[in-house]
Amino acid sequence: MDPAIQSLLPFIVLFVVFYFLLIRPQMNQQKQRKDLLTSLKEGDKVRTVCGIYGRVENVNGDELAVRIAEKTTIQMARFGVESIIKEKD
Repeated sequence: MDPAIQSLLPFIVLFVVFYFLLIRPQMNQQKQRKDLLTSLKEGDKVRTVCGIYGRVENVNGDELAVRIAEKTTIQMARFGVESIIKEKD
């Protein structure tokens, strides 16, 4: 085997390990977050990144109107939603 290939082999193996341990899981998380944000619709109960719970009243592009209390609605960016809260039946 060529010595140049032998010296590069550990770096190639290290890159493959980093890809499967760090890069690929992060790409999956980004895809899940994008899917979550695009699936937001009126009536969804959400939690914002700052911990405020509310219900989506209106979706307008990248902005949401979220009702956090009776007669209290806030305008926020779509990316400010951390998760959708599943309703218990």
